[in-house]
Amino acid sequence: MSDSGSPRVTRLLPDAVHQAVKPGTAVVRLQTTHDRRGVLDGAWWPCSRDVAAELPALISALTEYLGPVTRVGLDAAAWDTLPTRLLVDDRVVHIDSFPVGDDTVLVTRGDQDHFSLLVIPPHATPEAARTAMAEAVRADNLTRAEQILINTGTDRAAPKT
Repeated sequence: MSDSGSPRVTRLLPDAVHQAVKPGTAVVRLQTTHDRRGVLDGAWWPCSRDVAAELPALISALTEYLGPVTRVGLDAAAWDTLPTRLLVDDRVVHIDSFPVGDDTVLVTRGDQDHFSLLVIPPHATPEAARTAMAEAVRADNLTRAEQILINTGTDRAAPKT
């Protein structure tokens, strides 16, 4: 039972894996039960490595369906800069630096709900991003984020020009 005083929202985000995806897209299969079987709860394809520009839209979308997001964990080395907090929709969201790798973002709702999203590199092709997102949201997926990116041909580093 939640002691935050906020009502639990039970709607889940729609599964948009088979729709056209573009940078800025988040596809999630968020299970709010304690017996999650998959390694990841979804995927996010930011347009850039600018946290202040990218994260508010993700947090707003997740908040609409899950209720308030309180914390986000990111690997500081993977982003241009990492603030300690962001103001999103008039709510403070704390940003934590974790060495989780640039291929994962950790999202916390309330005191106990934690969600792990695959981060598709901004330079990924739509085909690679779509394939990686589809794998990440499979309920029985046991493949870690880094391996999904390798399997789908999406490098972590931007292509050299």
